[in-house]
Amino acid sequence: MTYTKTSECFFDPHLTFKDHLEEKINKAYRIIGLIKRNFINVDAKTFTLLYKALVRPHVEYANSVWHPYKKKDIETIEKVQKRATKLVISVRKSAYKDRLIELNLHTLKYRRIRGDMIEVFKII
Repeated sequence: MTYTKTSECFFDPHLTFKDHLEEKINKAYRIIGLIKRNFINVDAKTFTLLYKALVRPHVEYANSVWHPYKKKDIETIEKVQKRATKLVISVRKSAYKDRLIELNLHTLKYRRIRGDMIEVFKII
């Protein structure tokens, strides 16, 4: 299979962006590991700042281009945030939705939809 590199996005002839998606997810997991090693007892506020600044940009970069539509891809991306939110000791045992509420975060799927709506508004 031949791959074409355009800027930062890799895509195959079927425009699946599978390699790009895997690369961004792996990068996000590496940064989560870095946070985990360097911040042993991270509180909610510190985690939120670190996550928003270091991890989330990697899984959201150019998502208007490679916006995942397959359930498997959406779940894979969401797992990044699920794992990251478990770094906060005070909410580790809570359900994912409860962790998001406690940390004042939204699901990545919600953020992609919101970003798309903002882009449509800008165009209109």
